[in-house]
Amino acid sequence: MKSDKQLRDDVMDELEWEPAVDAGDIGVEVKDGVVTLFGHLSSFAEKVAAERAVQRVSGVKGLAVELDVRLPTQEARSDTELAHAAKSVLEMDTFVPKDAIDIVVEDGRVKLSGLVTAEFQRRAAERDVRNLRGVKDVINNVTVRPIVLSHDVKSRIESALQRRAHAETKAITVSVEGDEITLTGTVPTWQERNAIVHAAWNAPGVGRVVNHIAIRT
Repeated sequence: MKSDKQLRDDVMDELEWEPAVDAGDIGVEVKDGVVTLFGHLSSFAEKVAAERAVQRVSGVKGLAVELDVRLPTQEARSDTELAHAAKSVLEMDTFVPKDAIDIVVEDGRVKLSGLVTAEFQRRAAERDVRNLRGVKDVINNVTVRPIVLSHDVKSRIESALQRRAHAETKAITVSVEGDEITLTGTVPTWQERNAIVHAAWNAPGVGRVVNHIAIRT
C-alpha cells in the first residue's frame, strides 16, 4: 500500500503528465488515501481533466475537488451567448435527441434538464457543453427513461464485464429491480470501478445505476 506521501507524489506527477491541465495552479493534499485538490483553474474542461487524471492513479481511495473556475477576461461570455452556444452544439450532436434537452445558464453555470432514452445520450449532452468557452460549471439533471428493459439484463451486464476481461468481475454483484441496476462489491482502482459502471449503463433499457462499488483498501 502506498503512503500518503507516495500517493501525493504520484498524483502530482499524473497532473503534470496530463496536457489538458496546468498543474502549477493545483494544490494536492492526501490523508488516508483521500486526495483533495484545491486552487483555481481557467476552464471547467480543465477541472474535469484534473479529476480524471487523479482517478487514473492507483491507490486513490477517495477524491475531494475544491477547485474554482476563474475565467480569464477574454474568455468571459454573457449567459445569453453561452445559452445560444450550448443550444447550437447540442443540435449538431447526432447522439443527442432533437429538442430533448432544456438549457438554463446562470453566471456561467449551465444546467441541463430533459428526458432521454439512454445514458450515452445524457453523457453526450454534458460532454458537448462542458468544453464550451465561458463555462464555469455543468449541472446535468437530464433524466434517463429507457424504452424497454431487456429481460436478461443481469446476464448481459455480467457477460459484458467478462468480455472486457475485468479481473474483478467475480467480486461484483449485479442486482436488477425494474430499470434500476445496483452494483456492489470492491475493486482495487477507480479505473476498474468506472469501467464496470460504464458497462452497466450500456445495457439496453437501463434507467438508473446505483453504484455501491468500493475501492479496496
